[in-house]
Amino acid sequence: MTMRLLSRDSELFIHFVYICIAKLSGHTRQGGFMSNSYLWSILPNLTNGNFLSQRRTFIQMGTILKVVDNSGAKKAMCIQALKAGKKGARLGDTIKVSIKEALPNGKAKKGDKFSAIVVRAAMPRGRCDGSEIKFDDNACVLIMSKSKDKDPVGTRVFGPVPHELRKKSVKILTLAEHIA
Repeated sequence: MTMRLLSRDSELFIHFVYICIAKLSGHTRQGGFMSNSYLWSILPNLTNGNFLSQRRTFIQMGTILKVVDNSGAKKAMCIQALKAGKKGARLGDTIKVSIKEALPNGKAKKGDKFSAIVVRAAMPRGRCDGSEIKFDDNACVLIMSKSKDKDPVGTRVFGPVPHELRKKSVKILTLAEHIA
């Protein structure tokens, strides 16, 4: 009985890196010439749903976001990007969401619709000092749909929140654990 320590995707990625290093260093497979077509033939196996296939794009209709407040919602789907450009919403933009997963005793229930502010986005955003900020996930904080002050539904915000939100929603910054 053998025990697998690596997933199939990890094994393929390690194999691909090994082949690339061998090609760059002049070593060939089994004494023969290793063609680029072989590298391109195994590349599709590496990009099926793993980290190599992640694209950093705008938050648009259908994007699943993590809800990072204590409103009871866990995951939400963007149904409309409000006042965003043609392409979609970015960090700090207001969006309409539908709750997809929720805790049974929370304020937000599955199927409810809320407004939300994007507090973490996987797409890079440039800062004034020339640096970029991007996160590993897309996350939002639910806000009251009817309030113009953008009052959050929850009373706590988990995880880092960029300080660029101070122009749009100071209330969310005051509830945040970490300010990035």
